[in-house]
Amino acid sequence: MSTAIGRPQRSEAAPYYFGYIDRIKSEDVVGVFEQQLRDTSPRLDAISEEQSLARYEPGKWSIRELLGHVSDAERVFLSRAFWFARGFDTPLPSFDEKTCAGAAHADQVPWSRHVDEFRAIREATVAFFRNLPDEGWKRSGTASGNVFTTRALAYVIAGHLEHHLAILRERYLR
Repeated sequence: MSTAIGRPQRSEAAPYYFGYIDRIKSEDVVGVFEQQLRDTSPRLDAISEEQSLARYEPGKWSIRELLGHVSDAERVFLSRAFWFARGFDTPLPSFDEKTCAGAAHADQVPWSRHVDEFRAIREATVAFFRNLPDEGWKRSGTASGNVFTTRALAYVIAGHLEHHLAILRERYLR
């Protein structure tokens, strides 16, 4: 089982998702997951409980809500990857990030618990993809009306985190 699986082709996901996929240049996406966890953990630990409630403008998510969204989206993308990699062919529904964020009440959960949850989800992501047989990376399925390969979903997970880390740096932690 190799984790240097190559980058997804344009046919492996809808064009929208290449905004995330293209952020990741490595062919070893599991290595990227591990490096992201090592790099992100101290940054998250440096954010105080009070600071985690900050919004960069009214009506935008707080830092807690942003990290909650990252965690929820990773769960969704990972569950899709699991579904497709294991050979299930039932199409999966869409994921409405606003509905999910509204139901989560993230600002009521202590920051430290959000950080712990993020780490646990990322460790589960690493474990799943590290143990994925070669043929599992190539399998595909439909979610939100779009075809994805398992490989493309792995890159979406990594790129989605990069996207939100950039927002965190540029808009919240300036």
